[in-house]
Amino acid sequence: MLLALAIWLITIVTVVLFAGQFWWFPESASSHGESVDRQFVYTLLVTGLVFVLSQVALGYFVLRYRQRPGQKALYHHGNNKMEIAWTLAATVLFYVMVIAGQGIWYDMYIEAAPQDALRIEVTGQQFAWNIRYAGPDGEFGPVRPELINDSAGNPLGLDLQNPAAQDDIVVPTMAVPINRPVELLLRSKDVTHAFSVRELRIKQDTVPGIIIPLRFTATRTGRFEISCAELCGMGHHRMRSFIEVLSEEDYASWLVEQSEY
Repeated sequence: MLLALAIWLITIVTVVLFAGQFWWFPESASSHGESVDRQFVYTLLVTGLVFVLSQVALGYFVLRYRQRPGQKALYHHGNNKMEIAWTLAATVLFYVMVIAGQGIWYDMYIEAAPQDALRIEVTGQQFAWNIRYAGPDGEFGPVRPELINDSAGNPLGLDLQNPAAQDDIVVPTMAVPINRPVELLLRSKDVTHAFSVRELRIKQDTVPGIIIPLRFTATRTGRFEISCAELCGMGHHRMRSFIEVLSEEDYASWLVEQSEY
């Protein structure tokens, strides 16, 4: 009886915490943020309803079939038709939710970036982010693994003998202009990391040997934390940086300042 009451109490507390939106998401700062939040709420409502019903039923069965003097336990094989029915229902519900969120995924990963999109290369390593901007020529210079030398200021292995690499800008923090499409090219030097910015509603693993594109458009200015959302080693907690969303004028000034170093 106490177990049944504990199950129902935990269920009530859980519903109150989610319904009250304590420790909720920060305000969205990207064009797709509201769609992501709306999709999250829809998913939470569906899964929350299933959670509540299942926990109420669990508490009921614990209470209804609790041990009593002289009562013997009986084995029941179950109902195959019911198992098939709820498996099919769960499958249909899952695909409906996937289809509802497909448009957001398409915009962020599949659709080609606009011609005026700002392309930024992001390379994760234990335990830092290396942000690379193309110089005035608009091209990223080639990189060579044998040229990687963190202590000499070449963490990406830029081939500085190549003119296309000589004007590239490599910095530990990121800046982007507001209301301009941005395409990130995500890479990793060593292990799997995860590029995550809560306010922009973006989170994507970086995988060694693969360049993964990710697109977004920032809609409000501010300074937001870039964190690694994948346990990547003993120094994982130190792997953080920042992204600043600036006006076009401030971004242009920032880019000039970085190129002077």
